[in-house]
Amino acid sequence: MASPSAHRPLSTFESFICGGLAASMAVTVTNPAEVAKTRMQLQGELAKVGDKKLYKNVLDVLAKTWRNEGIWGLQRGLGPAYVYQILLNGSRLGFYEPLRRSINNSIGRSGTDQIPWTSIVAGAASGAAGASLGNPLFLIKARMQAYSPVLPVGAQHSYKNSFDALATIFRTEKFSGLIRGMDAAILRTAMGSSVQLPTYKWTKSQLGSNGLLPSNSILTYLASSSVSGVCVCIVMQPADTALTRVYNQPTTRSSNGRLVGALYKNPIDCLWKTFKTEGVFGWYKGSTAQFLRVAPHTIITLTANDIILGLYKDIRNRES
Repeated sequence: MASPSAHRPLSTFESFICGGLAASMAVTVTNPAEVAKTRMQLQGELAKVGDKKLYKNVLDVLAKTWRNEGIWGLQRGLGPAYVYQILLNGSRLGFYEPLRRSINNSIGRSGTDQIPWTSIVAGAASGAAGASLGNPLFLIKARMQAYSPVLPVGAQHSYKNSFDALATIFRTEKFSGLIRGMDAAILRTAMGSSVQLPTYKWTKSQLGSNGLLPSNSILTYLASSSVSGVCVCIVMQPADTALTRVYNQPTTRSSNGRLVGALYKNPIDCLWKTFKTEGVFGWYKGSTAQFLRVAPHTIITLTANDIILGLYKDIRNRES
């Protein structure tokens, strides 16, 4: 007879840790694509189409970065990326189900019911929570990835390491510097999270219920996370470009003595200025690199999360 804990749902903390571990595995693989995406998004910032480009495409970014900066250039920002992923995806994967069940219960529905709008709200809210917690780490990650001593694009911020970056920002801009771009981070992550888990769970459910694939097979996890990754790329890219530019922009001191962004007031202002000078394709700069990052990142994260959750439940139940 199974122990009472065999069917006990994971706590939010347990789900948070499992989700963070899965995302850390993914970011090790996808960080070079993130570096390429960041540099492509900053290239030609607020410049008319036709200006000379340092990088032709994502493969050119990766090749030139490898040639001039080596493996450490391709993995710039990996340290803060690990911490950010634990905070973001730990929150996104850890808070999603409790939030979705709570919203369902609040409208008189079962927590197991898959309702599209409650899934989207839970996904967006859990993503926004993770983005808020991880904002300082994403900020320094983006600046470290944008920095190149050989082929610089956009504003350049040179830091010795993550601790130096945090200390420098706090020393010069205080707490407001560490939360710079949080509105853009919340917008980006809420948009991506609103479709990531709902599309993953819906696809997995459809594959299983229609007998196309076994409900708990690796192939099902991979197929479902592939669909989810494509959806995330399409929905999130404009906000991601705005986030990168808001984070990396130079600062100037306003009349009241505060340091403010020299180029953009907020993400909406960034999207509008980008559209006016670069057209709608300016929003989708680095989209190929984004897909090369998001698709495998989503696949690895969601697949690894299901595997880690399964292993953890087996270990927990054996010890009970």
